[in-house]
Amino acid sequence: MRAPLAALVALASALAARADAQEPAGAVVFRACQACHSLDPARPGMAGPHLAGLNGRPLGAAAGFDYSPAFRAAQARGLVWNRDRLIAYLADPDAVVPGGWMSPPAGLGQADRAAVADYLLGR
Repeated sequence: MRAPLAALVALASALAARADAQEPAGAVVFRACQACHSLDPARPGMAGPHLAGLNGRPLGAAAGFDYSPAFRAAQARGLVWNRDRLIAYLADPDAVVPGGWMSPPAGLGQADRAAVADYLLGR
């Protein structure tokens, strides 16, 4: 009985590793962001706004989210999300939106920030 169980566990581990390998790098990095953000605009009540349709969207413009005054001011200035702005924001949110309320996951390198930006903006 142990041999079939061990084989099943090994198969499940191999399939999970294969799925990660086929998943875009940005999707893997985004997992850490899912504690606060969703890709589903219909999912309310998260700590951060949904990130669906982010490319070209004005900062502070996800319907139904209570943005900080800093994000509302960025929206009023007409700032929109693009690759460079998102990468810069993930590196140092306060440099892009002073007074915004986000802390990106610790340990993101430049390649991680670029991968998650490409993933989010390509959706």
